[in-house]
Amino acid sequence: MEARSITAEVPMSSRMSDPVELVPELADVSAALFKATGNHSVPRGTIGLIQLRAGQIVGNTYLTVLHTDLLRKAGESEERITSVSSWQDAPYFTGAERAALALVEAVLQPSAHGERVSDELFAQVSEHYDPKALTTLMIAIGQVNFFIPVALIAKPVPGRTFAEPWV
Repeated sequence: MEARSITAEVPMSSRMSDPVELVPELADVSAALFKATGNHSVPRGTIGLIQLRAGQIVGNTYLTVLHTDLLRKAGESEERITSVSSWQDAPYFTGAERAALALVEAVLQPSAHGERVSDELFAQVSEHYDPKALTTLMIAIGQVNFFIPVALIAKPVPGRTFAEPWV
């Protein structure tokens, strides 16, 4: 397959039709995941931060724009939003948020040192989150991971939500 030139413009169209039109059950799955992460054990802002970081890690513009927009609408500051990619040295995040960001990075990035989520990382995250909240974080990471293939394969137009027309 021939690589696209880095100077070529990226088309503003999706590769596929809206997956919900093709498989309507996807809407139910999405709603169930959103409900599960909305149980108030983890702040919605923290969930948004880890989902934005996931979009950045996989290098997907659609997910990055989507979660940036959702965080803005939720009232997150520009400093916090723009610092997610460099959260390790940014002064804008709490210890709990840092633990959640470290967890999403561990899940999504290969580790040269063995298992991705080490016992040490698990212990650090557990200092900030009780078992229900930790389970909610796992679901939130799974939620964004569920939609990564949709974003990478179907390639929806950045800036459009799942509720808007794709094509």
